[in-house]
Amino acid sequence: MADGIREVCDRLGIPMIFKSSFDKANRTSIDAFRGHPMDAGLKILQRVKDEVGVPVLTDVHESDQAATVAEVVDVLQIPAFLCRQTDLLLAAAATGRAVNVKKGQFLAPWDMRHVVGKLESGGAHDILLTERGTCFGYNALVVDFRGLPQMRELGYPVVFDATHSVQMPGGQGSRSGGQRQFVPHLARAAAALGIDVLFMEIHADPDNAPSDGPNMVPLHQLEELLQQVLRVREALQASPPVVLQ
Repeated sequence: MADGIREVCDRLGIPMIFKSSFDKANRTSIDAFRGHPMDAGLKILQRVKDEVGVPVLTDVHESDQAATVAEVVDVLQIPAFLCRQTDLLLAAAATGRAVNVKKGQFLAPWDMRHVVGKLESGGAHDILLTERGTCFGYNALVVDFRGLPQMRELGYPVVFDATHSVQMPGGQGSRSGGQRQFVPHLARAAAALGIDVLFMEIHADPDNAPSDGPNMVPLHQLEELLQQVLRVREALQASPPVVLQ
């Protein structure tokens, strides 16, 4: 997957960070696929760095994972459900690596200032803040696009996760569902607002992916989607948005 995604990004002139999880620790069901032990997962991520030549990112779920994971990856990610865990944030900050924090589905955008404060107090300087949808009743998420400029006011780059934002947590009973048909709409809208990073889950065969398949972008459609996003971004850059007082 890293090879295929990089080929697309190279053709379009887009810098890329490859994200994959060695452990999907917050699955819906105890029977759901979780992944590899940490050591095995980190070896795979190291191979991606060495053979594909791209920086890599992965999640950490517990404080004692941060230092070991930071020996391999370029960016540590704090999962949305854990975004307020002080010890986890401080452990990630202490590694000196860049830290991407997924905004909790339960959290107001302006409350991410407390997350930023914890990371800064731990010595982190390279921080990214990711919007990935907000709980909207049961088994559904909605994106409040006001959150992107609101989080940018905290002084760090903002990321839009276009695929987790269409997830339907627990929507298939023992696993999460999703509405991938809406990913292009949300990705274009986020680009129109102005984002620094676009986060998407990509798979060659989403319907048979071991995790999050219903909200994944098929690899063969990635280039067309990114071309649309780039055109929206270029239009925004050509005519900066009006700022109302």
